[in-house]
Amino acid sequence: MSPALNIHTADDSAERLDALAAVSQRLLDRCRAAGATQAEVSCSEDAGLSVNVRMGEVETVESTRDRGIGVTVYFGKRRGTASTADLREESLAATVDQACAIARFTEDDEASGLADAELMARPGPDGRFPEFDAWHPWALDADAAVDLALACEAGGRDADPRIENSDGASVSTTRGLSVYANSHGFIGAERSSHHSIGCALIAGAGDRMQREGWYSVALATDDLESPAAIGRRAAERTLARLDPRPVPTGSYPVLFQAEVARSLIGHLLGAVSGGALYRRASFLLDSVGTQLFPEWFGIFERPFLERGFQSSAYDAEGVATRESPLVEAGVLQRYVLGSYSARKLGLQTTGNAGGVHNLEVPANAGGLDELLRGMDRGLLVTGLMGQGVNPVTGDYSRGASGFWVEGGEIRHAVDGITIAGNLKEMFATIEAVGSDIDPRSHVRSGSILLGRMTVAGDD
Repeated sequence: MSPALNIHTADDSAERLDALAAVSQRLLDRCRAAGATQAEVSCSEDAGLSVNVRMGEVETVESTRDRGIGVTVYFGKRRGTASTADLREESLAATVDQACAIARFTEDDEASGLADAELMARPGPDGRFPEFDAWHPWALDADAAVDLALACEAGGRDADPRIENSDGASVSTTRGLSVYANSHGFIGAERSSHHSIGCALIAGAGDRMQREGWYSVALATDDLESPAAIGRRAAERTLARLDPRPVPTGSYPVLFQAEVARSLIGHLLGAVSGGALYRRASFLLDSVGTQLFPEWFGIFERPFLERGFQSSAYDAEGVATRESPLVEAGVLQRYVLGSYSARKLGLQTTGNAGGVHNLEVPANAGGLDELLRGMDRGLLVTGLMGQGVNPVTGDYSRGASGFWVEGGEIRHAVDGITIAGNLKEMFATIEAVGSDIDPRSHVRSGSILLGRMTVAGDD
């Protein structure tokens, strides 16, 4: 039988990483013996626990354990990939054979191959890479997790008699080990943990019902909000949505609250990512060096943040990460590329194979209250629905919910509206970024105020 997954405690994680690194090296040796000119291996082990409760009753308790081993070989410019979850030697050998067989029957792709050897990250004197304080496993059993979820839901249901129903509360914890190795001699090993507590509540009745929630997520439990506080926050947000009123169709300032503001940055990332660019499916083709945002606006990649959700010394190809601006003084400084997309574009990788590593959007204003006062009259968006964004043209049209603002103060809830514009124009008309950063994502941004958007209300 293959070795059992065993990553429930921090005590054996270093040994398990060493074991996965040894497996990776054996696989690379097999690839070389099979005639591959280059090869790379990814190994991962994950374990977790999640529970869901609703109306004071347990709905699900799920314990998970997963392993994944991926092998990619290159014969010149031909590529083959195969995977397994079995650590037995015969299974590993069969996986390499399968990857090699696939590669021999594929066509040459001039952009394929490992990232250049000179770009590989280098470990410290101890032979390891920094962890950035990402490993905080939670010794949580099912009974304790259920108690936390029940306390979270009770904190919301007991907050106000108008909370008559619940969509449930959840608690989850995961911990994972990963190793990436390639035939350049690179071997990187990482371990990380991830924990969350959340609750969604329902107030009102019939067609006047409103649903809202809140959650907390962190790499370490001491960064989580308390279950009761999460429940109360969910109740406050749900009650605030009661009795929504229509707003007239028109053109108004729109303030994206922090938790939805990062979606705007997500649209930018999609447009400047290599896959969209070499397929010519982006509204930001040939935009490096172009003024897209106001001169005060910036976005900076910070891969070395302690307890950052996407902190790492290397990307998914082993390329060393680095701090660098994505947008500076409003100007797009670079694209977001791995080695394959970079070669397709005639450029060099930016160390972003697998995505970006923590983005920070510096504020030029105070918190939400200050932004509301500055907006004076307009729409505060707290929720978005639908996928009405055209990545080729940048046209933007999404369902939204939130609050109408008059005289710099929230007056009433609104829902069932649509906000529309074009992302290029939206980026250019950003007036402020707040200091109210939502810490629950690797994209760290406060609320974002846009000077004007079309709001289709319920006239």
